[in-house]
Amino acid sequence: MWEDRYSSDDRYLFGTEPAHVLRENPWIANGASTALCVADGEGRNSVSLARQGLDVTSFDLSPTAIGRANDLATTAGVSIDASVSQWDEWDWSRRFDLTVAIFVQYTGPDQRPQQFADLRSATKPGGRLMLHGFTLQQIEYGTGGPPVAENMYTEEMLADAFGDWNILRLAAYDRIQDSGNAHVGRAALIDLVAERPA
Repeated sequence: MWEDRYSSDDRYLFGTEPAHVLRENPWIANGASTALCVADGEGRNSVSLARQGLDVTSFDLSPTAIGRANDLATTAGVSIDASVSQWDEWDWSRRFDLTVAIFVQYTGPDQRPQQFADLRSATKPGGRLMLHGFTLQQIEYGTGGPPVAENMYTEEMLADAFGDWNILRLAAYDRIQDSGNAHVGRAALIDLVAERPA
């Protein structure tokens, strides 16, 4: 589905600027030297972190998206290590100071525990995980994301899943999205930033 979507739409479906959560919370990357951006699409978030001086690794299942991510990095004058990979083919034993997962909610509730376990595994002790997605209200707004209620996050869900880590930010809120042509309009969002115990 994603390869079809990226290859049939205009370049940079979600724009070239990073997600608002990264723009509005630059402290998330403080102290990090390495980062993993999972399911990173056309590279807007990985390139932004590389511009902050991080050594950034990313993956996405779409070859077209990865090609555009590399093009975006070249234009920005930075380097990223971007790979084509399915989620379950990625080497989750590799660890990073910062793990970034933005809008990865096409995984249903049956697969979610493994997805969360993978994100935990990729984060070094003392490192941070940043998880950003949609809440249930997003179904009504219809401005992006999966139209499936059970895929949405709640504050309680994320607090339960990562409560053994130091939760630095957990917030649900509305904002106006202006990310390319794909995420435009009011959106119901949620952020989790959690630090793995050292």
